[in-house]
Amino acid sequence: MVEHTEIRVVRCGGSKINHRAPVFANDSRYLLCASGDSVKVYSTNTEECIHSLHGHTDQVTGVALNPANHLQLYSCSADGTVRLWDYVDGIHIKTFIIGFPIYSLYVSTKHEGIVFLILPMAGGGSERFQLVAIHLPKSVEQEVDARELSAVLGDVSPNPRATAFGREGEYIASVIGHQLKVYFFRKQKTYSFSVPRGKKKGAQNQMTCVTCHPTDDCIATGHEDGKIRLWRNFTHQKEYTFSTLHWHHNAVNAMCFSPEGTSLLSGGIESVLVQWRYGEHNNKNFLPRLGGAILHISVSSDGELCSTSHSDNKITIIQRSVKVSAVIQGLVKGEAVRTDLMIDPLSKALVLNGKPGHLQFYSLQRDKHLYNLDIVQQEYIHEAGLDQFEVVRAAFDARGSWLATVEERGQKSSELEISLKLWAYNEQAQSFELNTTITAPHNDQVRSMCFSPSCDSTLLLTTARDNCFKAWLLGTEPDTQNETSSWACDFVGNYHDLRPSSCSFSADGSLLAVGFQEVVTVWNPESWELLTTLCQPPGDIRDLCFGRLSCSKYLLGTNTKNLLCCWNLLTCSLEWSASMDVSLLLSDPLSENVAAFSSQSGKTDLFVFKPSEPRPLFTQKALCSGGVRHAVFAPRGERLSSCDERSQWLNRSQLYFLTDQMDLLTLSTRAEEDRMLAASKQLVIDDSVAVTPFYLLLGKHRQQQKEKEESLLSPAVERIQLPKGSLAIKELLHTPAHVLPAASVLCSLFVNSLLISNTADRADEEPPKQEMETDGEEEDSEGETEAAGARLEPNARACADEDTTPLSKALERELRKVRKSDFGWIAGVLDS
Repeated sequence: MVEHTEIRVVRCGGSKINHRAPVFANDSRYLLCASGDSVKVYSTNTEECIHSLHGHTDQVTGVALNPANHLQLYSCSADGTVRLWDYVDGIHIKTFIIGFPIYSLYVSTKHEGIVFLILPMAGGGSERFQLVAIHLPKSVEQEVDARELSAVLGDVSPNPRATAFGREGEYIASVIGHQLKVYFFRKQKTYSFSVPRGKKKGAQNQMTCVTCHPTDDCIATGHEDGKIRLWRNFTHQKEYTFSTLHWHHNAVNAMCFSPEGTSLLSGGIESVLVQWRYGEHNNKNFLPRLGGAILHISVSSDGELCSTSHSDNKITIIQRSVKVSAVIQGLVKGEAVRTDLMIDPLSKALVLNGKPGHLQFYSLQRDKHLYNLDIVQQEYIHEAGLDQFEVVRAAFDARGSWLATVEERGQKSSELEISLKLWAYNEQAQSFELNTTITAPHNDQVRSMCFSPSCDSTLLLTTARDNCFKAWLLGTEPDTQNETSSWACDFVGNYHDLRPSSCSFSADGSLLAVGFQEVVTVWNPESWELLTTLCQPPGDIRDLCFGRLSCSKYLLGTNTKNLLCCWNLLTCSLEWSASMDVSLLLSDPLSENVAAFSSQSGKTDLFVFKPSEPRPLFTQKALCSGGVRHAVFAPRGERLSSCDERSQWLNRSQLYFLTDQMDLLTLSTRAEEDRMLAASKQLVIDDSVAVTPFYLLLGKHRQQQKEKEESLLSPAVERIQLPKGSLAIKELLHTPAHVLPAASVLCSLFVNSLLISNTADRADEEPPKQEMETDGEEEDSEGETEAAGARLEPNARACADEDTTPLSKALERELRKVRKSDFGWIAGVLDS
């Protein structure tokens, strides 16, 4: 089948915001951070994302404010470009094409118009990097080539924390391994310093990060053994000295000096922010329990705020008084997602594993973390090799009233601890509360779990490696002590002592399919009668799912022999089969469509089809590199407005999938992307007034009052039509000044747009000059009689009716000129 190029794979919300250190705006109102292939602008007060800067086609690897204009931002990306933005209005200004993947970006106030980039060395492969300086050419064009590179330091680390400017750009320091390199721009010399390798067993003193004092000649380096070394007298290569600070018990991940240089901030895996007083080594403050390990530290230009980026995809904004003021939480992506991707039926949020022992609820529409649900309800200890409870299974019922979770601890079967928890949704608290805890629901690991969609009863099914499946039923009578309904085991089933794998309910809940190795069994959930068994080619069953709507008579399954099978439940026979290695199979709950992900030679292909048709509706070869771990169909809030036949399967639901690299991707049409991009570019005209319900009500009242005043005006009086401004003038007046080109370029165009051509009107002005004077006298006499209060006689009214004949254009033009004149002096003459 021919692939459809109008549907593209895009990186959706949930990208990493901890990949690079964020940057504060000069007024500390905004926090700018790299997020996937875009740059997000967050409010430091409300934690909300103001807007996103889209334009890069690959991962954004660095952001920095423009030293020449504090309202502009530089961003670099692995796509080989540096882009200049107006981050306040969200406007893309210019693109500089470098031509090489960029790993980090640095700027300095003493090097205006120059950016420093870390690029791969020519001929060094992907393991050796260099620091280069690039002079950004000035041009009126939006895309400019900037390929003239000037090497500054060779063999540097691609880690952005391993390079820093000192004394406002007089020198730049970089660390790699056990070596510190300092390049002085005035001398154009590089000095190298090194620390001795640890002689003790297990000693690690390699340098991990570096930062420079803003005013003194002092360089701070962090090391893997938790020590911080302060280097001085490094302007002379042989006379350098250093002192040592030590508090961290593991590697120092990030450091940063305050703008005044009075304190040094450091952080590591302990998730504790340490504030060292400069010059007073024993005077330090701590801010503990910030979450995941600290990866980056940034400080605002006024020193009032600082931010810490954490390994759990979180940014914490901290005040000068070492108190947390705001937390920006992204989608938590751990080392592995044990649960499936799920959609909460009530909040329509994406639900999956979050921080250890929790489930996270993430809004895909707003790209915002909603909240965490503590499942394990135990303190997590950050220590390698320690066995702790993990959430491995989760499922929602069709109404979203119940949530089932399974948590496990222990690798061996003899030491395995399992707990099944049922959570009821509390409408007042707007969250789930623990209802029932079942200890050891099975004797071995739980492999699958699902709720019945039937409305008659609330039923949960679990399958495990103990060769049985269990049905858990919600009691109809509440407990007398707790006054809440509780859960109990209703049925235990097995089939010839075979190990069950997956289970699935039909759309109406009348049938249950359970796979026992090579056999598919179909059960009646009401009587628990085994209805039939379905034969299939050799191979253990991996996934099962029922067809929906018009395809509800079909049952689909995949096995370990790389076969996709479709059974007809009416004839209990194999309808068709296809030879393909399906790693994941799922059905759309709102349509007949089924999505199958197939892995081949390190790539994943996508096939979307209906069980009743042998040909797929959509295919996408090389959907992503690596495999797809989890996927889910999310219902749309509104259907796509423009949807052709090739993208019809995306009309009701949107497909999200999680790759092996923990990238959350989705499929989108070109029209949908254009609509979202146009919505993101809409600018707020009046930022000084908040758009509140009262503001909207007041605006409507003022509009009605204005219309009422206009209706009271006499219709006989002709209103002077002011000339309407052109679109060019409006755009010129509403565009920020720092975005516009030079005034010399726009001056001539602007002046010409204000001039009015009168060559065609001169011939019409001279002949009727005498008539204009007589008409003016008549109007003056009429004005005097009206001021005296005289009323028109019937014959005069008839004359007035006769004078309503249409005038020529020249007369109308002269009449308007006369009406603009001020004749108030006549009243003064009459009074005298």
